[in-house]
Amino acid sequence: MNLHRRDWLKRIAGVATALVIGFGAFSAPAMAADKITVFAAASLKNALDAANAAWTKEKGSEVTASYAASSALAKQIEEGAPADLFISADLAWMDHVAEKKLIKEGTRANLLGNRIVLVAPKDNAKPVDIKQGFDLAKLLGDGKLAMGEVKSVPAGKYGKAALEKLGAWSSVEGKVAGAESVRAALALVSRGEAPYGIVYQTDAAADKNVAIVGTFPEDSHPPIIYPVAILSESKNADAAAYLDFLKSDKASAFFTEQGFTIIK
Repeated sequence: MNLHRRDWLKRIAGVATALVIGFGAFSAPAMAADKITVFAAASLKNALDAANAAWTKEKGSEVTASYAASSALAKQIEEGAPADLFISADLAWMDHVAEKKLIKEGTRANLLGNRIVLVAPKDNAKPVDIKQGFDLAKLLGDGKLAMGEVKSVPAGKYGKAALEKLGAWSSVEGKVAGAESVRAALALVSRGEAPYGIVYQTDAAADKNVAIVGTFPEDSHPPIIYPVAILSESKNADAAAYLDFLKSDKASAFFTEQGFTIIK
């Protein structure tokens, strides 16, 4: 074999080795599970972040959570935003997504329950007896009532329903500071920009600057239910296992710690 032929064979061998090494480096991450993307109601942030960290530690695959009002998330899903699961803060927005054929059949389940409460800045918190005919307008004075947008944000819709049932809505309707999400409403109270707000009890537990001054009777508004489902466009092989994890006792502990109730 002449010198030129040996050099040529060495080059071929080098290229082949490089391709094997390169393919190995490329295929390893490709074979790893894709990140799970979940669109979740803003009120879930603290509990779901903790649950997701536990999932990642146990399974090795990451979860990316996008938090916003259920209405905003449902509209993003309708517009084609890529996600694997949707957790809504009410049945209506999950129904909306389902009617558009955007969830996988047989994956929908009711996951959690919650309560709505009246909150105030912690330094100025006095108990309020929330009952039929209570004078919320007098409590507000010249201040605003922070709550989610009553036409779209689930917490806002629950809050309006409760105030209507208790006979207080007409007197405070003009004082409402509608926020894009329940967490945005919470922030207005936390910063002292509103003397009172209506949020979920789980949100109040997540902010040390506010205090619960009263809890709305459960029969004053529709049941607060958080449904979950895998989205029809999801191709993630881990989506079903992740959904099972959210329903498990291990995940339930993170939700109950924040004040959610578990629906079985």
